[in-house]
Amino acid sequence: MTNGAELLHPVVLHHVVNSLQWPGLRPLQEAAVQPLLDGEDALLLAPTAGGKTEAAMFPLLSRMAGQNWSGTSVLYICPLKALLNNLLPRLESYTGWLGRRAALWHGDVTMGRRRAILRDRPDVLLTTPESLESMLVSTAVDEREFLGHVRAVVVDEVHAFAGDDRGWHLLAVLERLSRLAGRPIQRVGLSATVGNPDELLRWLQGSGHGARPARVVAPAHTAPASSPAGAVELDYVGSVHNAAKVIAALHRGEKRLVFCDSRALVEELGQKLRALGITTYLSHASLSAEERRRSEEAFAQERDCVIVATSTLELGIDVGDLDRVIQIDAPRTVAAFLQRIGRTGRRPGTTRNCLFLALDGEGLLHAAALLHLWQQGWVEAVTAPPEPRHIVAQQLLALALQRHRVGDRLWPEEWNGLSPFDSSAEVVVRHLVEHGYLDSDAGMLFIGPEAERRFGRRHFMDMLAVFTAPPQFTVLSGRTEIGRIDPALLTAKVDGPRLLLLGGRSWRVTYTDWKRRRCFVEPADGGGKALWMTGASPQGLSCQMVRATRDVLLGVDPAIALTARATTRLAALRDEASATVHPGGTVVMRDREGEVRWWTWAGYRTNATLIATLSELADPTQRYDDASIRLRHDLDREMWRVATADAEERICLPDVTEKALAGLKFSAALPPRLAAATLAARLADVDAAASVLREPVRFAYL
Repeated sequence: MTNGAELLHPVVLHHVVNSLQWPGLRPLQEAAVQPLLDGEDALLLAPTAGGKTEAAMFPLLSRMAGQNWSGTSVLYICPLKALLNNLLPRLESYTGWLGRRAALWHGDVTMGRRRAILRDRPDVLLTTPESLESMLVSTAVDEREFLGHVRAVVVDEVHAFAGDDRGWHLLAVLERLSRLAGRPIQRVGLSATVGNPDELLRWLQGSGHGARPARVVAPAHTAPASSPAGAVELDYVGSVHNAAKVIAALHRGEKRLVFCDSRALVEELGQKLRALGITTYLSHASLSAEERRRSEEAFAQERDCVIVATSTLELGIDVGDLDRVIQIDAPRTVAAFLQRIGRTGRRPGTTRNCLFLALDGEGLLHAAALLHLWQQGWVEAVTAPPEPRHIVAQQLLALALQRHRVGDRLWPEEWNGLSPFDSSAEVVVRHLVEHGYLDSDAGMLFIGPEAERRFGRRHFMDMLAVFTAPPQFTVLSGRTEIGRIDPALLTAKVDGPRLLLLGGRSWRVTYTDWKRRRCFVEPADGGGKALWMTGASPQGLSCQMVRATRDVLLGVDPAIALTARATTRLAALRDEASATVHPGGTVVMRDREGEVRWWTWAGYRTNATLIATLSELADPTQRYDDASIRLRHDLDREMWRVATADAEERICLPDVTEKALAGLKFSAALPPRLAAATLAARLADVDAAASVLREPVRFAYL
């Protein structure tokens, strides 16, 4: 064993050699030992299946044994319950080497099991941020006795937290936890490749940045290697039916993981593959936990089969050795692609591979653009959403629920000065008091009647989740839960029986319990439909991704294997878009119907910012998408010159609709102007908008 391994506790090292029969640690694991033993905060970077869990836990277990930590001293936090379930057996084994224990606590864990955990506290607790906060506020948990011994926190898939509001929630809860423990808590993040690792580590440190030693651990040879060009292939198939036929015909006798970026597409493709006689399993967030578990376990044990999944199988859940990854259209980000291709090539002598199957021209362009960025070595930076004022409101209410009474001048101390959970949030506190979310008496704050009314159901559980999920109905076949569907499927007008598609099978609705949001079904021969409404906030693609799409339309081909179908369709798309792209800048074009569009190729957020800034030029419908903005039909060059002369100096944030505000959880607990400002800041890309305004503009008329 090498020097790093020899620093581990002797019992841990013994089992690494004899129980796991490892000849040595991987480079990441070797490099992580010393800094974690020294108590440093760290970000450990490696591709999927790169041994990150062991890189974190072996040194922490060595510290636990060497320093005789007692009680629940290590938290292992994941974004998905399924990932926690998958990790538990490994961590039970590792802790067992030292006579220690690991346990699981999340929303699916029974009350009886939780009571057992509280009676006999584990050394390592696997949980989610929401469950961690529920422990802090629960009257059934003595939080100081149970969580006051925590010394280290491992945050798995940390990039999945940092990019949205769950990250702000996690940071705030960790600050409250360190106050409870009375000491700084070592923070260790695990992630695949990201574009800004140093910034991500600073974010993870929270209030400890600058006060605690920290390092990014990412040995160069653990970075994702570029697969050979032939191992990544792009095909154009034109429909879901054709995609199913291609998947059924290729790679017989192998295990294939197919990624789709919508639940409805997973269901449709899964049904078509089964109709072609392919052993097929499904996994997505609206299937019941038991249904997903059965699919994932069966897939892991099979050889000649396919599992069709959304991003639920992107994050490290073990489904055994894979032979192939197939991507329908393309994921939104290069980072997601790296996660997905990293599921293959784990066995000696195998290569990471991915086959892209584009269903339409838009999907083909997106896939080609993503692969072009990937080959340039570009990966998205992970950035926290700006101005999380609604999370500040949620945290203030959660703190009042935890402490019962909080000093109206002392509350900023609970987050150790972490911005924005500091005195700058005074305006939020005033609003909460004025509108009854908090009551104030004798210098103390406590939960008010409006918070009880809005969030008090189920012991305030709704207050502990920082995102709003669309309502769904639970689907039951007898007593077996199949999953959840959108209520629109139960209200749409139909001729004949009402048929659903769920779990890759068709079901006939026999009874709907509207009050309890349940529907009962029985198997049907076919014809079912799948539907899930997306959230109120539009996603859109980044400026870099859409600019790469423009590069593809201008003739750039990613250096991968392109099928003849893909090459032919790309040539046609380039011909169709020839008037809308120009290498020297953006294009304003009037078509034969008189519609005027500004082809910026700058991404959704950039275009939202531009249309707000140049509102006098915008079409009254305010329409825009990833690539273009619709302008007023009487636009001429002089109007354009006057409107854009000083536009770069007066860039505006986008307007926010009532529908969008309704999708921002806890927005009602903010002053309306602050809620709107929060959403506007998140919808904007000011830097990219300024860059577009500096580019030359070409006017074209058909």
